[in-house]
Amino acid sequence: MEPGGKTTGSVAPERLEAHAGRILAAAGTGIWRLDPAGEVDLSASAAALLGCPAGKAMGYDDFLTLVHADDRENLDTALRSHDADHGVDLDFRTASPAAAARWINARGQGFADEAPRAIAGVFTDISGYKQTEAQNSRFAAILSTSEAAIVGKTLDGVITDWNAGAEAIFGYGAAEMVGTTIARLMPEGHADESLLILERVRRGERVQLFEARRRRKDGEIIDVSVTVSAVRDRDGRLLGASKVARDITAAKRAQAALQEREEHLQSILDTVPDAMVVIDAQGRIRSFSVTAERLFGYRADEIIGRNVSLLMPSPYREQHDFYLHRYLTTGDKHIIGSSRVVIGQRQDGTTFPMELSIGETSGQQQRQFTGFVRDLTERQQTQQRLHELQSELAHMSRFTAMGEMASTLAHELNQPLTAAVSYLNGCRRLLARGAAADPEMLNEGIERAAEQAMRAGQIIRRLREFVARGETERRTENLPKLIEEASALALVGAGQYEVRVQFDFGPEAGTVFADKIQIQQVLLNLIRNAMEAMQDSPRRELTISTRAAGAMAEIRVADTGPGVSEQITAQLFQPFVTSKAKGMGIGLSISRTIVEAHGGRLWVEPNPGGGTAFHMTLRTMAGEHADDD
Repeated sequence: MEPGGKTTGSVAPERLEAHAGRILAAAGTGIWRLDPAGEVDLSASAAALLGCPAGKAMGYDDFLTLVHADDRENLDTALRSHDADHGVDLDFRTASPAAAARWINARGQGFADEAPRAIAGVFTDISGYKQTEAQNSRFAAILSTSEAAIVGKTLDGVITDWNAGAEAIFGYGAAEMVGTTIARLMPEGHADESLLILERVRRGERVQLFEARRRRKDGEIIDVSVTVSAVRDRDGRLLGASKVARDITAAKRAQAALQEREEHLQSILDTVPDAMVVIDAQGRIRSFSVTAERLFGYRADEIIGRNVSLLMPSPYREQHDFYLHRYLTTGDKHIIGSSRVVIGQRQDGTTFPMELSIGETSGQQQRQFTGFVRDLTERQQTQQRLHELQSELAHMSRFTAMGEMASTLAHELNQPLTAAVSYLNGCRRLLARGAAADPEMLNEGIERAAEQAMRAGQIIRRLREFVARGETERRTENLPKLIEEASALALVGAGQYEVRVQFDFGPEAGTVFADKIQIQQVLLNLIRNAMEAMQDSPRRELTISTRAAGAMAEIRVADTGPGVSEQITAQLFQPFVTSKAKGMGIGLSISRTIVEAHGGRLWVEPNPGGGTAFHMTLRTMAGEHADDD
């Protein structure tokens, strides 16, 4: 019928066939025919599907070469054994080098009025279908073997798909769940959760990795991690939703147990008296305990990530990274796995003695070092340690008997001095007689007085030798380390002074030949004197420095106290001379005796910055060998 309503004549069969051919070609379908003579005719579209030229007939054997070798025998058998009732219907792959391999569906029907081999039909390209079928097969294999629960459902919440993973996690089989709603898995109070999720899916959202609680078939409530996505057709129409769920119950319980252990450990670390500082291989602070906050004055949030050298005074601050790098490259441990007494520095710049123990851990990510810090400032134990160190000084233990020796010394000196006075008085009387004096008696009296004076001098000399002699053991000592240990011990119990200690070690003055215990005793005395001198000063800075002085190493202990008067300075190293209200005045005298016994000197000068500076020299190894030569 035409648009105006007029009826037209019918279309000729030839035109219908031409129209049908074009329609089939547009649909990716081609026409083929196998004639009784064994030749194959292909339409243009059929030839294009097989990847060969169109427009002429080809032999049957040539036609088979266009079929993939693995499918050739099946197609040949089907074409040879067809009949008019059943025809041909099978899939094969092409093998023509002129076109990419594709899947073809061959359908044909024999003609009863022609020879048995005559057959005609259509070739249809089904490559897309085969690809989709393969993808679906792969997806089905993944779904069936996945340990995660994969569930498909309609927008009304009705379950359409239920894999083996869902069976294992929730305990229900597919037959029990398909056709029901997901509400079956909801614990009490969570019934609306599924509807809210589906509403979000309708709005086009993808609900990513949220944690939820679900009820298994046996009634156990489990924790799951869920992702919900929309399912759409090729045209983008929303069909339903797919959900992927994983059972995280064990992981949640393990996480809770780990959190509990961490909280328990943290409570222990927060209450132990020792501070804990954890650093990484670059020296950056990774953990800072509550005790460390109290000890150093920093909050954890302001120091984590910064270099641990911030907690050290100079020069250790500048040397720390070098020592850490040396250990990481050479394995030379030094203090790893042991403890030592060192100096720490607080946020306000004040320094204090501390005992440091360091351990190392090697995790999967990186190496870390844990330091436990014990404040020695006010500890009775370390005070006892100082007493024990002092008791090791065999010669210094004699000083504890000084009071008992005083009366004996006075008696010993009194006899020769009294005798000398008597002899000299006798000589004076002889001289008073004038010419009548006996020269021989006068000479004898003078000689006897001189003998008694020498006897008194011998008594004093023996006492000096007694003090200086002791049982010493001189060896090569690391001077910075010797000073560091002495400084740390000197700061024990000195928290009230709030002194800031600074070190400046010259690289040339590295080692000395000395009795470590004796020299540390001298340093203890000098440092203690300096701190006591600064107790009322507004600026309390103690500087300990070293430098090379020829074959000697010079140590300088300088304070910022009020200084020493010239009158006291002139006789400061004499026994029983002191500027302290309660001092005995023997410490500096003994210290000078020790230093001079080592072949060095001990003297005092004003500190240019205000205060007093004590200097002492000790032999270096070069100086010791020079004397031997």
